[in-house]
Amino acid sequence: MQNAKTDNKLRPWQVKMHEIIYEADTPAGKLFDVLLLILIVISIIAVMLESIQSIDLKYGKELNTLEWVITILFSLEFIARISCIAKPFKYIFSFYGIVDILSLLPSYLGFFFVEGGGHSSLSVIRSLRLLRVFRILKLARYIGEANLLVKSLKASRPKIVVFMFFVLSVTFILGTVMYIVESPESGFTSIPMSIYWAIVTLTTVGYGDIATATPLGQAIASFIMITGYAVIAVPTGIVSAEIAKQDGKAKVTTQSCPSCSLEGHDEDAVHCKYCGATL
Repeated sequence: MQNAKTDNKLRPWQVKMHEIIYEADTPAGKLFDVLLLILIVISIIAVMLESIQSIDLKYGKELNTLEWVITILFSLEFIARISCIAKPFKYIFSFYGIVDILSLLPSYLGFFFVEGGGHSSLSVIRSLRLLRVFRILKLARYIGEANLLVKSLKASRPKIVVFMFFVLSVTFILGTVMYIVESPESGFTSIPMSIYWAIVTLTTVGYGDIATATPLGQAIASFIMITGYAVIAVPTGIVSAEIAKQDGKAKVTTQSCPSCSLEGHDEDAVHCKYCGATL
C-alpha cells in the first residue's frame, strides 16, 4: 500500500498524514476522527449558547475566544487535508471541501465586518456568525450509514420525482376544485390559496387558517386527509427498498484515494473508481 501511494507522487510525510486524516482503520486515524467529532459538537453547542441572550451577555468573551480557537483548528485541519493529496482542488470543490469552507467563512467574514465596517448592521454580522451551524454537516463524514443513505436517495430519485409530480398534480386539481366548491369567506379566495390548503391538508399538517364550510368540501377534505397517509408511506417504501438493495452490495472500506481524496472503494479495489489513481 505504501509503494502504491508513492506512485501518486506523495512524499512520505504526506502518505502518513493521508493515512491519519482520510482513513479510520488505524489507531491514529480513529483518534483524529474522534477528536474532530468532539470539536464539531463543541462548536455547535457554542453557536447555540451564543443565541441565548443571557448567556451571551455573561460569557460572550469566553465563547468568542472558544470560537476562534475552534476556527483556527478547523483552518489547520483544512490546510492539512489539501496538503496531503495529489489533487487538492478535487477536494476543495467536493461536497466535504465546500462544507469545510462554509464552516470557516462565517468567523472570518464576521471579523472583517466588525473591523472594516464599524457601523455595519449588527443583524448582518449575527447572521454571518450563525452560519457556523453548517459545521454540523461535517458530521456526515464520520457517520458510516450516511453514504448508504445518500446512495439510496440517488437511486430512488427517478421514482420519487415521478411520485412528487403525481402529488403536485393532485394538489393542483383538488385545490382548483375546492376554489369552486368553497366560498371566499371560508378563506378560499384564490386558486393559489386553495392549492396551499390542499398541500397543508394532504401532508396532515392542518394549520387551521383555512377551513371548509360546506358538506361537499368536508367530504373532499376527508378524502385528502386519508390520501395523505399514502403520500407519507410511498416515498418511505421506495427509499427503504433501495437501502436494502444498496446494503447487500459489495462491502466498502474507509480507503481514501490519495489523489482525489474520494472514498467508497470495495475491499479488493486496486485503483480509484473515480480518477483511476492507484490505491
